[in-house]
Amino acid sequence: MSGFDPRAVRAFRFVRFGFDAASGTAELAYALDDRVEFVERIGFPDAPALPDARRAAFDQALRLLHLLAGVSYYKAAVPPDIRVESGPLDESTAALCEQVYEHGLAEFAWQNRIDLAGRVSFPRGGTAPSAPIALGLPRSSLVPIGGGKDSLVTVELLRAAGEPATAAWVGQSDLIRACAERTGLPLLNLRREVSPALFELNRRGALNGHVPVTAINSAILVVAALLYGHDAIVFSNERSASAATFETDGRAVNHQWSKSLAFECLLADWLREHVASDLAYFSLLRPLSELAVTRRFARLSRYHPLFSSCNRNFKIAGERPTSRWCGQCPKCHFVFLALAPFLPKPQLTAIFGRNLLDDPALAPAFDALLEWRAHKPFECVGEARESRAALATLAGRAEWREDALVARFAREIMPALPAADRALEPLLAPAGPDRIPARLRGVLDAPG
Repeated sequence: MSGFDPRAVRAFRFVRFGFDAASGTAELAYALDDRVEFVERIGFPDAPALPDARRAAFDQALRLLHLLAGVSYYKAAVPPDIRVESGPLDESTAALCEQVYEHGLAEFAWQNRIDLAGRVSFPRGGTAPSAPIALGLPRSSLVPIGGGKDSLVTVELLRAAGEPATAAWVGQSDLIRACAERTGLPLLNLRREVSPALFELNRRGALNGHVPVTAINSAILVVAALLYGHDAIVFSNERSASAATFETDGRAVNHQWSKSLAFECLLADWLREHVASDLAYFSLLRPLSELAVTRRFARLSRYHPLFSSCNRNFKIAGERPTSRWCGQCPKCHFVFLALAPFLPKPQLTAIFGRNLLDDPALAPAFDALLEWRAHKPFECVGEARESRAALATLAGRAEWREDALVARFAREIMPALPAADRALEPLLAPAGPDRIPARLRGVLDAPG
Protein backbone atom coordinates (compact mmCIF):
# COMPACT_ATOMS: atom_id res chain seq x y z
CA MET A 1 0.00 0.00 0.00
CA SER A 2 1.54 3.28 -1.12
CA GLY A 3 1.70 6.23 1.23
CA PHE A 4 -0.29 9.45 0.99
CA ASP A 5 1.36 12.86 1.28
CA PRO A 6 -1.15 15.55 2.35
CA ARG A 7 1.31 18.29 1.39
CA ALA A 8 1.10 17.29 -2.27
CA VAL A 9 -2.64 18.08 -2.47
CA ARG A 10 -3.46 21.51 -3.88
CA ALA A 11 -7.27 21.64 -3.92
CA PHE A 12 -10.30 20.35 -2.06
CA ARG A 13 -13.30 20.09 -4.36
CA PHE A 14 -17.02 20.04 -3.57
CA VAL A 15 -17.91 18.01 -6.64
CA ARG A 16 -21.67 17.40 -6.56
CA PHE A 17 -24.65 16.70 -4.35
CA GLY A 18 -28.12 15.37 -4.94
CA PHE A 19 -31.13 13.68 -3.40
CA ASP A 20 -32.82 10.53 -4.70
CA ALA A 21 -36.44 10.83 -3.60
CA ALA A 22 -37.24 7.17 -4.38
CA SER A 23 -34.66 5.80 -1.93
CA GLY A 24 -34.55 8.80 0.39
CA THR A 25 -30.79 9.09 -0.04
CA ALA A 26 -28.66 12.22 -0.22
CA GLU A 27 -25.36 11.73 -2.04
CA LEU A 28 -22.48 14.09 -1.34
CA ALA A 29 -19.30 13.94 -3.44
CA TYR A 30 -15.89 15.50 -2.79
CA ALA A 31 -12.38 15.18 -4.17
CA LEU A 32 -8.75 15.97 -3.41
CA ASP A 33 -7.36 17.35 -6.68
CA ASP A 34 -8.28 14.87 -9.41
CA ARG A 35 -6.91 11.85 -7.62
CA VAL A 36 -9.14 10.91 -4.69
CA GLU A 37 -12.95 11.06 -4.65
CA PHE A 38 -15.13 10.58 -1.61
CA VAL A 39 -18.86 9.83 -1.72
CA GLU A 40 -20.88 10.12 1.47
CA ARG A 41 -24.51 9.01 1.68
CA ILE A 42 -27.19 10.11 4.14
CA GLY A 43 -30.31 7.98 4.37
CA PHE A 44 -33.73 9.39 5.25
CA PRO A 45 -36.05 6.40 5.87
CA ASP A 46 -39.54 6.29 4.35
CA ALA A 47 -39.00 9.79 2.99
CA PRO A 48 -42.34 11.37 2.08
CA ALA A 49 -42.92 13.36 -1.08
CA LEU A 50 -41.56 16.87 -0.63
CA PRO A 51 -44.24 19.56 -0.95
CA ASP A 52 -43.53 22.02 -3.75
CA ALA A 53 -43.64 24.90 -1.25
CA ARG A 54 -40.59 23.48 0.51
CA ARG A 55 -38.51 22.71 -2.59
CA ALA A 56 -36.38 25.86 -2.62
CA ALA A 57 -35.75 25.64 1.12
CA PHE A 58 -34.88 21.95 0.84
CA ASP A 59 -32.36 22.65 -1.93
CA GLN A 60 -30.69 25.31 0.22
CA ALA A 61 -30.53 22.92 3.18
CA LEU A 62 -29.12 20.11 1.05
CA ARG A 63 -26.40 22.39 -0.26
CA LEU A 64 -25.51 23.40 3.29
CA LEU A 65 -25.27 19.73 4.24
CA HIS A 66 -22.86 19.18 1.34
CA LEU A 67 -20.74 22.11 2.50
CA LEU A 68 -20.60 21.22 6.21
CA ALA A 69 -20.17 17.45 5.82
CA GLY A 70 -17.15 18.19 3.65
CA VAL A 71 -15.12 19.10 6.73
CA SER A 72 -14.48 15.38 7.37
CA TYR A 73 -12.72 15.06 4.01
CA TYR A 74 -11.07 18.47 3.83
CA LYS A 75 -9.10 17.66 6.99
CA ALA A 76 -7.37 14.74 5.22
CA ALA A 77 -4.96 17.20 3.60
CA VAL A 78 -6.08 20.78 4.43
CA PRO A 79 -5.15 21.99 0.92
CA PRO A 80 -4.80 25.72 0.21
CA ASP A 81 -7.51 25.90 -2.46
CA ILE A 82 -11.24 25.24 -1.85
CA ARG A 83 -13.43 24.84 -4.94
CA VAL A 84 -17.23 24.66 -4.88
CA GLU A 85 -18.21 23.28 -8.28
CA SER A 86 -21.91 23.95 -7.81
CA GLY A 87 -21.06 27.66 -7.98
CA PRO A 88 -19.73 30.41 -5.71
CA LEU A 89 -21.39 31.09 -2.38
CA ASP A 90 -23.12 34.21 -1.16
CA GLU A 91 -21.26 36.11 1.52
CA SER A 92 -23.09 34.77 4.59
CA THR A 93 -22.88 31.14 3.45
CA ALA A 94 -19.15 31.44 2.78
CA ALA A 95 -18.65 33.11 6.15
CA LEU A 96 -20.60 30.37 7.96
CA CYS A 97 -18.52 27.64 6.30
CA GLU A 98 -15.27 29.39 7.13
CA GLN A 99 -16.28 29.68 10.78
CA VAL A 100 -17.23 26.01 10.97
CA TYR A 101 -14.02 24.83 9.31
CA GLU A 102 -11.67 27.14 11.21
CA HIS A 103 -13.19 26.88 14.69
CA GLY A 104 -14.59 23.37 14.33
CA LEU A 105 -11.13 22.11 13.29
CA ALA A 106 -9.20 24.15 15.89
CA GLU A 107 -8.44 21.09 18.03
CA PHE A 108 -7.42 19.07 14.96
CA ALA A 109 -5.20 21.94 13.79
CA TRP A 110 -3.52 22.30 17.19
CA GLN A 111 -2.80 18.60 17.42
CA ASN A 112 -1.43 18.49 13.86
CA ARG A 113 0.50 21.77 14.25
CA ILE A 114 -1.38 23.51 11.44
CA ASP A 115 -2.28 27.21 11.41
CA LEU A 116 -5.78 27.55 9.94
CA ALA A 117 -6.01 31.32 10.40
CA GLY A 118 -6.54 32.80 6.94
CA ARG A 119 -6.10 29.39 5.30
CA VAL A 120 -9.77 28.43 5.01
CA SER A 121 -11.32 30.53 2.23
CA PHE A 122 -14.56 29.60 0.49
CA PRO A 123 -15.30 31.12 -2.95
CA ARG A 124 -17.64 34.10 -2.87
CA GLY A 125 -19.64 35.91 -5.50
CA GLY A 126 -22.92 34.05 -5.45
CA THR A 127 -26.25 35.76 -5.00
CA ALA A 128 -28.06 35.39 -1.72
CA PRO A 129 -31.57 33.92 -2.05
CA SER A 130 -34.55 36.16 -1.65
CA ALA A 131 -35.75 36.46 1.91
CA PRO A 132 -37.40 33.16 2.87
CA ILE A 133 -40.99 33.12 3.97
CA ALA A 134 -42.81 31.04 6.55
CA LEU A 135 -43.36 27.57 5.13
CA GLY A 136 -46.20 26.68 7.46
CA LEU A 137 -44.21 23.82 8.98
CA PRO A 138 -46.19 21.71 11.47
CA ARG A 139 -45.59 22.51 15.13
CA SER A 140 -43.28 19.69 16.10
CA SER A 141 -39.82 19.50 17.63
CA LEU A 142 -37.12 17.23 16.24
CA VAL A 143 -34.95 16.23 19.22
CA PRO A 144 -31.50 14.74 18.53
CA ILE A 145 -30.84 11.85 20.92
CA GLY A 146 -27.21 11.13 21.74
CA GLY A 147 -27.54 8.34 24.29
CA GLY A 148 -26.40 10.56 27.16
CA LYS A 149 -28.22 12.45 29.87
CA ASP A 150 -28.70 15.86 28.22
CA SER A 151 -31.08 14.97 25.40
CA LEU A 152 -33.20 12.89 27.77
CA VAL A 153 -33.63 15.91 30.02
CA THR A 154 -34.76 17.88 26.96
CA VAL A 155 -37.29 15.20 26.05
CA GLU A 156 -38.88 15.33 29.48
CA LEU A 157 -38.96 19.14 29.52
CA LEU A 158 -40.76 19.14 26.17
CA ARG A 159 -43.15 16.45 27.39
CA ALA A 160 -44.00 18.51 30.46
CA ALA A 161 -44.65 21.52 28.22
CA GLY A 162 -46.99 19.52 25.97
CA GLU A 163 -44.71 20.03 22.96
CA PRO A 164 -45.11 17.49 20.12
CA ALA A 165 -41.71 15.91 19.51
CA THR A 166 -39.88 13.19 17.61
CA ALA A 167 -36.69 11.52 18.87
CA ALA A 168 -34.07 11.50 16.11
CA TRP A 169 -30.56 10.11 15.88
CA VAL A 170 -27.88 9.63 13.25
CA GLY A 171 -26.14 6.26 12.94
CA GLN A 172 -26.74 2.68 14.03
CA SER A 173 -25.99 2.73 17.75
CA ASP A 174 -28.05 0.18 19.68
CA LEU A 175 -27.43 2.19 22.85
CA ILE A 176 -28.93 5.35 21.37
CA ARG A 177 -31.85 3.38 19.95
CA ALA A 178 -32.63 1.94 23.39
CA CYS A 179 -32.68 5.43 24.92
CA ALA A 180 -34.81 6.79 22.08
CA GLU A 181 -37.29 3.95 22.42
CA ARG A 182 -37.53 4.50 26.19
CA THR A 183 -38.73 8.08 25.57
CA GLY A 184 -41.95 6.74 24.04
CA LEU A 185 -41.78 9.40 21.29
CA PRO A 186 -42.08 8.79 17.56
CA LEU A 187 -38.64 7.75 16.27
CA LEU A 188 -36.52 8.87 13.32
CA ASN A 189 -33.25 7.01 12.70
CA LEU A 190 -31.14 8.66 10.02
CA ARG A 191 -28.28 6.81 8.34
CA ARG A 192 -24.87 8.33 7.66
CA GLU A 193 -22.31 6.42 5.59
CA VAL A 194 -18.93 8.12 5.69
CA SER A 195 -16.95 7.34 2.54
CA PRO A 196 -14.78 4.22 2.99
CA ALA A 197 -12.14 5.99 0.91
CA LEU A 198 -11.49 8.30 3.86
CA PHE A 199 -10.59 5.43 6.20
CA GLU A 200 -8.32 3.98 3.52
CA LEU A 201 -6.62 7.33 3.12
CA ASN A 202 -6.15 7.60 6.90
CA ARG A 203 -4.31 4.28 6.84
CA ARG A 204 -2.02 5.67 4.14
CA GLY A 205 -1.05 8.81 6.03
CA ALA A 206 -3.86 11.36 5.71
CA LEU A 207 -4.22 13.95 8.43
CA ASN A 208 -6.75 12.96 11.06
CA GLY A 209 -8.41 14.30 14.19
CA HIS A 210 -11.52 15.79 15.73
CA VAL A 211 -14.21 17.25 13.45
CA PRO A 212 -17.31 19.30 14.43
CA VAL A 213 -19.75 16.39 14.30
CA THR A 214 -22.59 18.41 15.84
CA ALA A 215 -22.40 20.86 12.93
CA ILE A 216 -22.71 17.99 10.46
CA ASN A 217 -25.58 16.37 12.36
CA SER A 218 -27.29 19.76 12.60
CA ALA A 219 -27.24 20.08 8.82
CA ILE A 220 -28.62 16.55 8.47
CA LEU A 221 -31.45 17.41 10.84
CA VAL A 222 -32.28 20.61 8.94
CA VAL A 223 -32.83 18.52 5.82
CA ALA A 224 -34.91 16.07 7.87
CA ALA A 225 -37.04 18.83 9.38
CA LEU A 226 -38.01 20.09 5.93
CA LEU A 227 -38.56 16.62 4.54
CA TYR A 228 -40.69 15.21 7.36
CA GLY A 229 -42.29 18.45 8.53
CA HIS A 230 -40.93 19.87 11.81
CA ASP A 231 -40.67 23.53 12.72
CA ALA A 232 -37.99 23.18 15.42
CA ILE A 233 -34.68 21.37 15.86
CA VAL A 234 -34.07 21.22 19.59
CA PHE A 235 -30.56 20.40 20.72
CA SER A 236 -29.44 19.84 24.32
CA ASN A 237 -26.23 21.83 24.59
CA GLU A 238 -25.64 23.50 27.94
CA ARG A 239 -23.87 26.81 28.54
CA SER A 240 -20.69 25.00 29.59
CA ALA A 241 -20.19 23.96 25.96
CA SER A 242 -19.30 27.53 25.03
CA ALA A 243 -16.24 27.56 27.29
CA ALA A 244 -12.92 27.03 25.50
CA THR A 245 -10.92 23.91 26.29
CA PHE A 246 -7.83 26.15 26.43
CA GLU A 247 -6.23 29.09 24.65
CA THR A 248 -3.04 29.12 22.61
CA ASP A 249 -1.38 32.12 20.97
CA GLY A 250 -4.42 34.20 21.87
CA ARG A 251 -6.86 31.84 20.14
CA ALA A 252 -9.51 29.72 21.81
CA VAL A 253 -9.54 26.00 21.14
CA ASN A 254 -12.91 24.52 22.03
CA HIS A 255 -13.52 20.79 21.60
CA GLN A 256 -17.24 21.57 21.80
CA TRP A 257 -17.30 24.55 19.42
CA SER A 258 -20.13 23.15 17.28
CA LYS A 259 -22.15 22.80 20.50
CA SER A 260 -21.45 26.39 21.53
CA LEU A 261 -23.78 29.36 21.54
CA ALA A 262 -21.58 30.95 18.86
CA PHE A 263 -22.30 28.14 16.40
CA GLU A 264 -25.96 27.98 17.41
CA CYS A 265 -26.41 31.67 16.58
CA LEU A 266 -24.53 31.37 13.27
CA LEU A 267 -26.65 28.49 12.05
CA ALA A 268 -29.96 29.80 13.41
CA ASP A 269 -29.42 33.16 11.68
CA TRP A 270 -28.38 31.48 8.43
CA LEU A 271 -31.50 29.30 8.44
CA ARG A 272 -33.73 32.32 8.96
CA GLU A 273 -32.05 34.12 6.05
CA HIS A 274 -31.73 31.21 3.60
CA VAL A 275 -34.25 28.49 4.43
CA ALA A 276 -37.41 29.39 6.33
CA SER A 277 -38.50 32.07 8.74
CA ASP A 278 -40.48 29.54 10.78
CA LEU A 279 -37.75 26.91 11.24
CA ALA A 280 -36.18 27.27 14.69
CA TYR A 281 -32.79 25.88 15.66
CA PHE A 282 -31.78 26.16 19.31
CA SER A 283 -30.67 24.39 22.47
CA LEU A 284 -33.28 24.11 25.18
CA LEU A 285 -30.61 23.61 27.87
CA ARG A 286 -28.42 26.57 26.89
CA PRO A 287 -29.05 28.54 30.15
CA LEU A 288 -28.01 25.56 32.29
CA SER A 289 -24.62 24.42 33.54
CA GLU A 290 -23.64 20.76 33.27
CA LEU A 291 -24.32 20.39 36.98
CA ALA A 292 -27.80 21.85 36.58
CA VAL A 293 -28.51 19.33 33.82
CA THR A 294 -27.25 16.39 35.88
CA ARG A 295 -29.40 17.47 38.83
CA ARG A 296 -32.45 17.27 36.60
CA PHE A 297 -31.33 13.98 35.08
CA ALA A 298 -30.77 12.44 38.52
CA ARG A 299 -34.56 12.46 38.95
CA LEU A 300 -35.20 10.60 35.67
CA SER A 301 -34.54 7.13 37.06
CA ARG A 302 -36.31 5.39 34.15
CA TYR A 303 -33.31 6.23 31.97
CA HIS A 304 -30.54 5.36 34.42
CA PRO A 305 -30.17 1.71 33.31
CA LEU A 306 -29.87 2.73 29.64
CA PHE A 307 -27.95 5.96 29.20
CA SER A 308 -24.24 6.34 28.54
CA SER A 309 -22.07 9.37 27.86
CA CYS A 310 -18.93 7.28 27.34
CA ASN A 311 -17.72 8.24 23.87
CA ARG A 312 -15.97 4.93 23.41
CA ASN A 313 -19.44 3.53 22.77
CA PHE A 314 -19.89 5.81 19.76
CA LYS A 315 -16.67 5.39 17.78
CA ILE A 316 -17.15 4.97 14.02
CA ALA A 317 -14.42 2.32 13.85
CA GLY A 318 -12.64 0.02 16.28
CA GLU A 319 -13.67 -1.98 19.31
CA ARG A 320 -16.21 -0.68 21.80
CA PRO A 321 -16.39 -1.30 25.54
CA THR A 322 -18.22 -4.39 26.71
CA SER A 323 -20.16 -2.24 29.20
CA ARG A 324 -21.88 1.14 28.90
CA TRP A 325 -19.12 2.87 30.90
CA CYS A 326 -15.42 2.22 30.30
CA GLY A 327 -14.43 4.06 33.50
CA GLN A 328 -11.23 5.29 31.85
CA CYS A 329 -12.25 8.24 29.65
CA PRO A 330 -12.88 11.87 30.66
CA LYS A 331 -16.61 11.57 29.92
CA CYS A 332 -16.97 8.70 32.39
CA HIS A 333 -15.01 10.61 35.00
CA PHE A 334 -16.93 13.85 34.59
CA VAL A 335 -20.42 12.33 34.47
CA PHE A 336 -19.69 10.28 37.59
CA LEU A 337 -18.47 13.40 39.40
CA ALA A 338 -21.33 15.59 38.17
CA LEU A 339 -23.98 13.09 39.29
CA ALA A 340 -22.38 12.36 42.67
CA PRO A 341 -23.87 15.39 44.48
CA PHE A 342 -27.38 14.43 43.32
CA LEU A 343 -27.59 10.63 43.56
CA PRO A 344 -27.22 8.28 46.54
CA LYS A 345 -23.77 6.72 46.42
CA PRO A 346 -24.96 3.09 46.01
CA GLN A 347 -27.19 4.10 43.11
CA LEU A 348 -24.36 5.91 41.32
CA THR A 349 -21.80 3.16 41.79
CA ALA A 350 -24.35 0.64 40.52
CA ILE A 351 -24.66 2.62 37.27
CA PHE A 352 -20.89 2.73 36.71
CA GLY A 353 -20.00 -0.61 38.21
CA ARG A 354 -17.50 0.89 40.67
CA ASN A 355 -16.59 4.02 42.61
CA LEU A 356 -14.38 6.10 40.34
CA LEU A 357 -13.62 8.57 43.14
CA ASP A 358 -11.95 5.89 45.25
CA ASP A 359 -9.28 4.99 42.71
CA PRO A 360 -5.98 6.81 43.35
CA ALA A 361 -4.74 5.91 39.86
CA LEU A 362 -7.35 8.26 38.40
CA ALA A 363 -5.96 11.34 40.18
CA PRO A 364 -4.33 12.82 37.02
CA ALA A 365 -7.57 12.38 35.08
CA PHE A 366 -9.63 14.23 37.69
CA ASP A 367 -6.92 16.90 38.00
CA ALA A 368 -7.49 17.65 34.30
CA LEU A 369 -11.21 18.10 34.93
CA LEU A 370 -10.33 20.53 37.72
CA GLU A 371 -7.73 22.25 35.52
CA TRP A 372 -5.34 21.69 38.40
CA ARG A 373 -1.88 21.90 36.85
CA ALA A 374 -3.37 20.61 33.60
CA HIS A 375 -5.74 21.85 30.89
CA LYS A 376 -9.25 20.53 30.45
CA PRO A 377 -9.48 17.29 28.43
CA PHE A 378 -10.45 17.36 24.77
CA GLU A 379 -13.89 16.03 25.56
CA CYS A 380 -17.46 17.21 26.10
CA VAL A 381 -17.08 17.88 29.80
CA GLY A 382 -18.10 20.77 32.04
CA GLU A 383 -16.06 23.71 33.19
CA ALA A 384 -13.35 23.32 35.81
CA ARG A 385 -15.33 25.36 38.33
CA GLU A 386 -18.16 22.81 38.07
CA SER A 387 -15.83 19.91 38.84
CA ARG A 388 -14.30 21.89 41.70
CA ALA A 389 -17.69 22.73 43.18
CA ALA A 390 -18.85 19.13 42.88
CA LEU A 391 -15.78 17.78 44.67
CA ALA A 392 -15.99 20.49 47.34
CA THR A 393 -19.59 19.45 47.98
CA LEU A 394 -18.61 15.78 48.29
CA ALA A 395 -15.79 16.69 50.66
CA GLY A 396 -18.45 17.90 53.07
CA ARG A 397 -20.48 14.68 52.99
CA ALA A 398 -19.77 11.73 55.22
CA GLU A 399 -20.53 9.12 52.55
CA TRP A 400 -17.89 10.53 50.18
CA ARG A 401 -15.24 12.35 52.21
CA GLU A 402 -13.07 9.29 52.90
CA ASP A 403 -12.84 8.18 49.26
CA ALA A 404 -9.28 8.52 47.95
CA LEU A 405 -9.77 11.32 45.43
CA VAL A 406 -12.23 13.29 47.55
CA ALA A 407 -9.89 13.16 50.54
CA ARG A 408 -6.94 14.18 48.37
CA PHE A 409 -8.93 17.09 46.96
CA ALA A 410 -9.90 18.30 50.43
CA ARG A 411 -6.35 17.99 51.68
CA GLU A 412 -4.24 19.24 48.75
CA ILE A 413 -6.39 21.25 46.35
CA MET A 414 -9.42 22.80 48.01
CA PRO A 415 -7.43 25.05 50.40
CA ALA A 416 -5.83 26.75 47.37
CA LEU A 417 -9.14 27.50 45.64
CA PRO A 418 -11.13 30.72 45.97
CA ALA A 419 -14.42 30.40 47.80
CA ALA A 420 -16.37 30.95 44.56
CA ASP A 421 -14.90 27.75 43.11
CA ARG A 422 -16.26 25.72 46.00
CA ALA A 423 -19.88 26.88 45.81
CA LEU A 424 -22.34 24.54 44.11
CA GLU A 425 -25.62 26.43 44.42
CA PRO A 426 -24.74 29.43 42.17
CA LEU A 427 -23.99 27.01 39.32
CA LEU A 428 -27.48 25.52 39.42
CA ALA A 429 -29.46 28.61 38.40
CA PRO A 430 -30.27 29.31 34.71
CA ALA A 431 -28.15 32.16 33.37
CA GLY A 432 -26.81 33.69 30.19
CA PRO A 433 -28.15 34.26 26.66
CA ASP A 434 -30.09 31.67 24.69
CA ARG A 435 -32.20 31.24 21.52
CA ILE A 436 -35.20 29.54 23.13
CA PRO A 437 -38.39 30.66 21.31
CA ALA A 438 -41.29 32.31 23.09
CA ARG A 439 -43.45 29.19 23.06
CA LEU A 440 -40.93 27.36 25.27
CA ARG A 441 -39.63 30.31 27.23
CA GLY A 442 -40.87 29.06 30.62
CA VAL A 443 -39.88 25.40 30.50
CA LEU A 444 -36.81 25.88 32.69
CA ASP A 445 -38.60 27.96 35.29
CA ALA A 446 -39.58 25.02 37.49
CA PRO A 447 -36.88 24.23 40.08
CA GLY A 448 -34.36 21.73 38.76
